[in-house]
Amino acid sequence: MASHQDNILILDFGSQYTQLLARRVREANVYSSILPFNASITQIKRLRPKGLILSGGPSSSYHLGAPKASPKLFSLGIPILGICYGMQVIVQTKGGKVSGTTEREYGPAILKLDDTTDLFDQIGGKHTRTAVWMSHGDRIDRLPSGFTSIAHTANAPIAAMRDRTRRIFGLQFHPEVIHTPKGAQILRNFIYRVCGCSGTWNTTSWIDPMVATVRKQARSGRIICALSGGVDSTVAAALTHRAVGDRLTCVFVNNGLLRANEAQFVLHSLRTHLDLNLRYVDASQQFLRALKGVEDPERKRKIIGREFIRVFETEAKNINALSNESPVSYLVQGTLYPDVVESGATLGPSAVIKTHHNVGGLPSRMKLKVIEPLRNLFKDEVRRLGTELGLPDAMIWRQPFPGPGLAIRIIGPVTRPS
Repeated sequence: MASHQDNILILDFGSQYTQLLARRVREANVYSSILPFNASITQIKRLRPKGLILSGGPSSSYHLGAPKASPKLFSLGIPILGICYGMQVIVQTKGGKVSGTTEREYGPAILKLDDTTDLFDQIGGKHTRTAVWMSHGDRIDRLPSGFTSIAHTANAPIAAMRDRTRRIFGLQFHPEVIHTPKGAQILRNFIYRVCGCSGTWNTTSWIDPMVATVRKQARSGRIICALSGGVDSTVAAALTHRAVGDRLTCVFVNNGLLRANEAQFVLHSLRTHLDLNLRYVDASQQFLRALKGVEDPERKRKIIGREFIRVFETEAKNINALSNESPVSYLVQGTLYPDVVESGATLGPSAVIKTHHNVGGLPSRMKLKVIEPLRNLFKDEVRRLGTELGLPDAMIWRQPFPGPGLAIRIIGPVTRPS
């Protein structure tokens, strides 16, 4: 993303809601990014965030080995919001006390406001009651020096806190989920009232910086794009074509793992709606041979990713042989932000969810340099970008289909009959 854009940085302590939280910030027209909880202060400063959010997590902050926040975070001079476990980490780090409780809160609760400024502006008057979503088994017994309680529930005397001087806040509930009806407004209050963000991050503002980034990454040489016909690779191709023009060649690979009549449908759609240089490769035999006898889905993903790269490197050689122009040096992929996060590239203490075929299947000595223009976007943002680029709805809203295809939907070895 463009360096001038405001950024709210989320430090991931292992919450199942971390990606959702990032999306909620972006829905408020402010860019958000995710780093693991133990990211270095240098990494954080490099991003120049307007504010920090410490995510929830499954641990107890007082347990030995639990994820901790660096005390240096609180000397950066930027606003901080801790959510659930993130709030408890702040309390623990700043000298307060957190302990376990027999009255766990998992589900809806009624929050009573004790203050209506800052985070709770426009939520209601003092003593207003509002529904929130709780998911914790610990409680805050004592606040650190400088903090005050600004809301409570029947089971949590301290359900929200604030240090107004240092602009540090904490919420024991999850504002990012739909079960907290006023959650979006609470997050907006933090983003705008506390952090002072401008809210200029929108679809129109994305395109020029993204095009400029692709041009910078591929200043010379030719480019091939792994084009599957899905929204991710199609938008990536359209954006790259805007950046480099005829230097781009798109390659559609039939890996033998597609839906019925998929190849014919995709080729017809791409040739009808997009003015791209498109090559078709039937590599079904190659993929089926590589997958012979493999049952583990994770191994299948990595094998498929590896074979895709081999096909693209072969096609790059074929293109080079047919042209006296500069050689193919780059490969464009439709990798999205969740692909990167779920493959562990930015994960906190959460386990790797799955290896993405674009991320985990890349060989370390790959000959082509990879360009991932959508690497910082979520799926809904890619669709909006596709609309802005003029792609038809039929392509933007097409039913998603996994890159590894039917291989990961087949239990056991993959054979042509299966």
